[in-house]
Amino acid sequence: MTAWVRGRVQGVGFRWFTRANALEIGGLTGFALNLDDGRVQVVAEGPSDHCHRLLEWLRTGDTPGRVDGVTEIWGTPRGGYEGFAIR
Repeated sequence: MTAWVRGRVQGVGFRWFTRANALEIGGLTGFALNLDDGRVQVVAEGPSDHCHRLLEWLRTGDTPGRVDGVTEIWGTPRGGYEGFAIR
């Protein structure tokens, strides 16, 4: 799953909290990355229900900053990630 999170999500610890939440859910690998346009890109691979839990958290508003919207796409896992990183 790749998600793009819009809003005030940079400079507020959003990536760190996303990583912490992914680790708490467990079974997820991937990363959270600040984009030049102010969004955060989140890539998560793992069991579908775990990815859905992370996506639900991204949309709840129980995140640092302010989330105005989340767009996601689902695809075939590519692999190659070790843990869940902040980039």
